[in-house]
Formats: sequence, C-alpha cells, structure tokens
Amino acid sequence: MEQQKSLKVTKIELKDITKESVVEFLDWLQSKRKCSNATRNVRLAGIHSFFRFLQYQHPENLVEWQRILSIKAKKAETKAINYLSIDGIKLLLEQPDTSTHKGRRDLAMLALMYDCAARVQELSDLKPSSVRLNKPYTIKLLGKGNKARIVPLMEEEIAHIKRYMTENKLLEPHSGMNPLFYNNRKEQLTRAGINSILKKYADMARIKSPVLIPEKISCHSLRHSKSMHLLQAGVNLVYIRDFLGHESVQTTEIYARADSKQKREAIEKAYANIITKEKPAWIENNNLLEWLKSFN
Repeated sequence: MEQQKSLKVTKIELKDITKESVVEFLDWLQSKRKCSNATRNVRLAGIHSFFRFLQYQHPENLVEWQRILSIKAKKAETKAINYLSIDGIKLLLEQPDTSTHKGRRDLAMLALMYDCAARVQELSDLKPSSVRLNKPYTIKLLGKGNKARIVPLMEEEIAHIKRYMTENKLLEPHSGMNPLFYNNRKEQLTRAGINSILKKYADMARIKSPVLIPEKISCHSLRHSKSMHLLQAGVNLVYIRDFLGHESVQTTEIYARADSKQKREAIEKAYANIITKEKPAWIENNNLLEWLKSFN
C-alpha cells in the first residue's frame, strides 16, 4: 500500500482495503517479489483469517469482507518429502568430533533432534528440566500454539544427553530453566544457529557419500526422516501423529503417500498373476528333449 499506492501505513483505513487491492497485492507478491503459489496462499490465508474476524466486528462492510473472502487460493506444487535413509542418519551423526566440547554438544543435539522428531524451534526452546532421565525416559516438547507433548526417548539417546548435561553442569537444580543447548555466550541456540551446525556436518558427510546425503537438507529433514523410519518399521499412523504433535492424522498421511517402498511391498503382496505365462516352444518338442537327454 505504501510502495505502490503511496498511502502511508499510519493513514490506512479499512475502507482502503478492497478485494481489488488484495488481488493487486497478491499479484505483486508473485510478479515483483517472485514468490511461489505456496507463499501467495499463506499470505492469502492470513488475510482471510483477518477478514473473517472483521465480519463480526464491522458487519456494516460485510459485503466487501465477503468479496475478499471469495478470493481463491492458487494450486501449489506439492514438493517431495526430503528425508535421509537410516544409513544417511548414521553417517551424519558420525561427523561431530567427540574429542571436543562443541562436537559432543552437536552430537547430543542432532541425535536428540532426530530421535524425538523435534521442530527446530522446539529444540531451541528446550530446558534441562524438559528431559526425564529416569525410566521411562521422556522429553517434553512445546510445539505450535504452546501445545506440549511428551515424547519417549531411547536409552542410546539418553546416554548422549546425560553425558552432555553432566559435563555442562545442567543436572544441578539451579540449571533447570537454562537453555539445554547454548552458544559460547551461554545464550540458547537460535534456529539459524542450529541450521548452520546441521549444514556443516551435512557438507562433511556428503563428501564421504553424496548418495546418502541430499543437496538440500534442513532441520525439518531430520523430523521427516524419523517419521518415515517409524512408518517403515510398521508403526501405526495414529501413533506417529501423536509423536509428531499433528492435529489430524490427515497431516501425517503425507509420509504414507511418500513411502514408495511400502507402497510397492503392499502392491506386491496383493498382486494376483492373471497373465498366463507363455511356455517356450522347446518344452513340448519331444524329439529335441530326447536328443538333449542323450548327452547325459
């Protein structure tokens, strides 16, 4: 509105926002900012949410609000899920140098991120008090909308975390609300910081095996990887949904759709051979068979 319409933000009124101006904004996003359909749809969803609210707050402009709500989303390209195989995860976790303090921290952090399929912000926000080091081993993650979930941890992961917490005096009572993973200034690691650490080790692992480590990898790739590995191990989608903190199992179904190996195995199990195999001509040629037997 300010750049294209020369209307200062402090001067904008509700009457200035019409269906036409919203459509112009969405077009500007794609033509000038070079945003994708998916990004356009996210912006439109935010606008729609605001104008659904305005329907109740300012019903005198209901017709215009409904015109804005009638703007449809564009069809966005569905991207393939980017995940690592189990061998890829093993290779990645072999890269941190555990003879150094940072290496031990990075190994504990990356292994935990994979083991509990944490979002990067959930990992950044972790406190020592979030981890239960007694059986049953669990960790409390605070997800989207401040929704907490309890995720079980394996003994192997607990060994890394316990060693790391002991070394950094994070098991002491006064450390309970400190950041679990922090930088040299004792500040909690940011999303960018965690992504940078992952990228460093991914680049190292890719040199050893380009096949196992994809070119594009993010913290969410580890979350996808854990989800796919659970599915491939036969874990029910409902349990995976709760493990990931999804609202609906429909969100979790993207992993079932992406797993081509499981789809192939399911199809092969259900396959019924209805095509009669053609017999080679020589099988019914008795003269040829007798002649071949004579060599025995």
